Amino acid sequence: MSSTYHVPSYRLHKGSGQAVVTLGGREVYLGRHGTPASRRAYKRLLAEFMTAGGRPPPAPRTGPARDLAVTEIVLPYWRWAKGYYVKDGRPTHQLGNVRAALRFLRDLYGDQPAVAFGPLALKAVRQAMLETRTPRTPDGLSRGTINRYVNLVRHCFKWAAGEGLVPADVWHGLQVVDGLRRGRTEARETQPVRPVAEAWVRKTLPYLPRSVAAMVEVQLLTGMRSGEVVIMRGRDLEMARPVWQYRPASHKTAHYGHERVIDLGPRAQAVVGPWLKADLGAYLFVPSETEAARNAARREARRTPSTPSARARRRRAEGRRRRRRRPPGERYTSDSYRRAITRGIRQANARIAADLSRQGITDAEQVAPALVPHWHPHQLRHTFGTVVRREYGLEVARVMLGHRSVGVAEVYCERDLAVSARVAAEVG
Repeated sequence: MSSTYHVPSYRLHKGSGQAVVTLGGREVYLGRHGTPASRRAYKRLLAEFMTAGGRPPPAPRTGPARDLAVTEIVLPYWRWAKGYYVKDGRPTHQLGNVRAALRFLRDLYGDQPAVAFGPLALKAVRQAMLETRTPRTPDGLSRGTINRYVNLVRHCFKWAAGEGLVPADVWHGLQVVDGLRRGRTEARETQPVRPVAEAWVRKTLPYLPRSVAAMVEVQLLTGMRSGEVVIMRGRDLEMARPVWQYRPASHKTAHYGHERVIDLGPRAQAVVGPWLKADLGAYLFVPSETEAARNAARREARRTPSTPSARARRRRAEGRRRRRRRPPGERYTSDSYRRAITRGIRQANARIAADLSRQGITDAEQVAPALVPHWHPHQLRHTFGTVVRREYGLEVARVMLGHRSVGVAEVYCERDLAVSARVAAEVG
């Protein structure tokens, strides 16, 4: 069959008032013409038709006596996911992925029998993901994101099979659909996470709140994850030995039964020490303390005394802000930590641009190389891994990063090309 084919149209069947589409010489009725349900049915069948290369989709097979609609397995799965994907009383990022994946499944196949959902239907859902464009993703979803969403759709049917809502062979049939491969799909590719140069970090530190700057320093010196540094407490630190040991109350692989121990040497101890509190259960880095310190610094920097009317206006404005926004939490989250760094980078770049402007340098091509590139906390872990690998080897980097395999550690450790070039010059 040729790669080009006629796309069947959505039409009105005048005799019945129903919408109809002709697929492979067979007319398929979609429900009352012009209704959202009929247009969803047309969109679904068209996606299957195009995914199959212009071949009509197979007729749905017969299921159990009471066939559940896809929506009837999506809703209980979502309720289960909300209780399962929780850590330390907070929903994990995976729950957001589940919500996004289920939205594609529900929108396209929500009213269809779950037992009829097969490989072709899964490919149609994946095609809808490929074609999605939003203000946040104007270039479309990345290949990795699409593969992750497709796996979650599969997991929904696996869970449903385990609960007896659909036959197990429905889930088994979905396993034949391979993931999208690099270079063989139109999906956007993402760049791997790279280490951030320490020079850029040092340029950012003066524009960060003290507590955020301390967390950045700790990550650079220990390679811990951002989710581990934001939950540091005195009770989780063992300080009886020359090298302190930090055992996070929660970490990425805790549900596998793995123990996470992070060593803090003298330099890391010097950063953490001033933040230790008498209350061992209190978090070391607290947003409310950061905000209080920032407000105190503003008051001290004020050159003229505040008048009574100005103080009254400030109290009213602060009251409005408190009612509008959430108060600072008892600790930073990974997201609020990342946002604080992003704000610091913007402030650093504003100062750099202003300094260059005073020197008469305003050309964008000359200013851009001096600006701090965007970086995020996870890159600090890659920077630490790269330094340790260069100085002590990959196996030591694996231990320091807390990985079970060298293969995973390699993802976090940038290859030292300078060493490779030197050896090639001497040996090759």
